Amino acid sequence: MASPATATATAPPAPPPDLTALKTRQQAAWSSGNYAIVGSTLQIVGEELCEAMDLTAGSKVLDVAAGNGMASLAAARRWCDVMSTDYVPALLERGRARAAAEGMAMEFREADAENLPFGDNSFDVVLSTFGEMFTPNQDKAASELLRVCRPKGKIGMANWTPEGFIGQVFKTLGKYLPPPAGAKSPALWGTRARLDEMFGAAAQDIRAERRNFVFRYKSAEHFLEIFRTYYGPVLKAFGALDAANQEALKHDILALIASMNRSGDSTMVLPSEYLEIVITRR
Repeated sequence: MASPATATATAPPAPPPDLTALKTRQQAAWSSGNYAIVGSTLQIVGEELCEAMDLTAGSKVLDVAAGNGMASLAAARRWCDVMSTDYVPALLERGRARAAAEGMAMEFREADAENLPFGDNSFDVVLSTFGEMFTPNQDKAASELLRVCRPKGKIGMANWTPEGFIGQVFKTLGKYLPPPAGAKSPALWGTRARLDEMFGAAAQDIRAERRNFVFRYKSAEHFLEIFRTYYGPVLKAFGALDAANQEALKHDILALIASMNRSGDSTMVLPSEYLEIVITRR
């Protein structure tokens, strides 16, 4: 009979995560609700990222996983030639409506961040704000950003950190709905170590600055209502749980907010840390 140690040593490795199935579930999650309601509140992040990128008028800019276009609009306001992409058609329609309302000339195209429909070296600047980080195949997504960015061009991102509020919200969701075994956490995109792994060999320079976006809501309950209704991952998490676990998840999220809220009154004023990233390609 094999010893326990031998049995452990010869056990077959765990199967790799089914990234295709994970992508399908994620696309369904982001297609549910209406991320544009949340995305519009984050507009200042796109503006600050474009300033950090020091954009030049006339630059060819690609916004990947653009949502309803916060970074796309910020780049268009700086007279760049902007292509806004996402794999959720409804969000692209929201972006079109915003651009039309502001009189901004932009292009929109449905696109998968892991398989961008553009040639090599097509853009001077490639952007993504809180979008690219949710791709199931992180290395493939990173390689696509590098592929479509011209040599000496720039890649700019805003990614939630693991330690920040949104990173902790996703950690809380994971207690109730664990991610598939072997799948990498989206919050890794908010760490310098992971950025170096994905981009270091192809980068001339990587700058990553810790920033805070401040969530401002009428109350903690108001925030949770908005996110349960419009923010796909939270909506889907609550929808997958029975009533008892929904109440437990609600309690945990409200407790997290209470521990980080700095309003001093019944409203919610809560800083959420993210990395503002500017990568210069070799």
